[in-house]
Amino acid sequence: MSVITLSAAELAGRIQSGEVSAVEAAQAHLDRIAEVDGSVHAFLHVGAEAALASAALVDEQVKAGSAPASPLAGVPLALKDVFATIDMPTTCGSKILEGWRPPYDATVTARLRAAGITILGKTNMDEFAMGSSTEHSAYGPTHNPWDLSRIPGGSGGGSAAALAAFEAPLAIGTDTGGSIRQPAAVTGTVGVKPTYGGVSRYGLVACASSLDQGGPCARTVLDAALLHEVIGGYDPLDSTSIDAPVPSVVEAARLGAQGDLSGLRVGVVRELGGEGYQPGVRASFDAALQRLEKLGAEIVEVSCPHFEYGMAAYYLILPSEVSSNLARFDAMRYGLRVAEGASAEEVMAATREAGFGPEVKRRIILGTYALSSGYYDAYYGQAQKVRTLISRDFAAAFAKADVLVSPTAPTTAFPIGEKVDDPLAMYLNDLATIPTNLAGVAGMSVPSGLAEEDGLPVGLQIMAPALGEAVMYRVGAAFEASRLADEGALTAPEVAR
Repeated sequence: MSVITLSAAELAGRIQSGEVSAVEAAQAHLDRIAEVDGSVHAFLHVGAEAALASAALVDEQVKAGSAPASPLAGVPLALKDVFATIDMPTTCGSKILEGWRPPYDATVTARLRAAGITILGKTNMDEFAMGSSTEHSAYGPTHNPWDLSRIPGGSGGGSAAALAAFEAPLAIGTDTGGSIRQPAAVTGTVGVKPTYGGVSRYGLVACASSLDQGGPCARTVLDAALLHEVIGGYDPLDSTSIDAPVPSVVEAARLGAQGDLSGLRVGVVRELGGEGYQPGVRASFDAALQRLEKLGAEIVEVSCPHFEYGMAAYYLILPSEVSSNLARFDAMRYGLRVAEGASAEEVMAATREAGFGPEVKRRIILGTYALSSGYYDAYYGQAQKVRTLISRDFAAAFAKADVLVSPTAPTTAFPIGEKVDDPLAMYLNDLATIPTNLAGVAGMSVPSGLAEEDGLPVGLQIMAPALGEAVMYRVGAAFEASRLADEGALTAPEVAR
């Protein structure tokens, strides 16, 4: 078996046994990037020299008989270009930060380095994490390895595509309204949005501060769990960080893989069904429910009546926070400066006009309007009230079920260019994922097979209460093990190895 097709857990075991060196693993993935990324465009920056140097340190520790820095020491990883990295550019997919090298590492970056994980480079994304297709990157779109004419999801399409193309066994993404889970669904990979505050946001360039959450991306549930335990946990540098132990997600994933969900209640959210889903997505979800039932879970229906207002509330709260957060890009301190005009205001206006793309501008305008005098209570204030009602819906639903499930995305990957000029159609891709961000609870997407009509991947979304990731990983691992036993692994045909 090729090194690049191994799971992260398998590769880590071989590195620690000395069967494969960390340098060999890093070089194999760098070679793979050189081979296919011209077509996929998952990466914005590849740090080959630093990656090989990091891997060499792990090999030295293995030869010395030292205990590994973490269970993932020496395993390569692709990092979304929204996390600060002192040794690589951090652009957030925007021209306004082109070439910017931060003077510090994000906490997630620092934890990856401390764990001995090899960071291969930075992945493409919708500009400032605003989008569902990675078409809004200032550096061009990423292509789905299943069909290079289609989108890989967004905003973290680069991280998901890197996994599906075997350019990395692990990746990091961020999820503001579905930006980890929706790309995972349409690329046949695993993506997890932890509880809000469960992974530090220090050094994560903000989109919407009350919604953003970094999380693990992988090709298996166990790999995601192993990565989750590396990056999770309290950080005093992040005022929203939860001061509580990381849930025992690795143990839960190993337990779930044994395939017994007896005694667990799985709630089907009535409001996340109905019309609007591609037939193949709906069929895959129905089959997933049958599979969970065969594993011993009790399927119950739950109602979350305020979920139908989630998208409207989200697209008031998010732009409002975007308007505030992106005000810092003012051409005065760092980043792009277009020196046109005699006054600071003119320079600022010219820089923001040149540096921001159309989707970012659209959301800044929406947010500024929603926060303006005379409209704040009617728009932003009302949206926050809806957010509270959605949180109450979740609480009531989790009183009846241990986890909730739905399709992750309403469709499979759509063609590049199909929705880029239709913002509402694009926003609807996050219909099922947005509620978890509004409430701050946990969610994951696991592959549930291929849609009959187009042969493209479909994702099953599993949601759990705040800090309830353990039960979520248990269900995800059980479902994954059962599906793999029946159907085998999903492998992207256009870049299959």
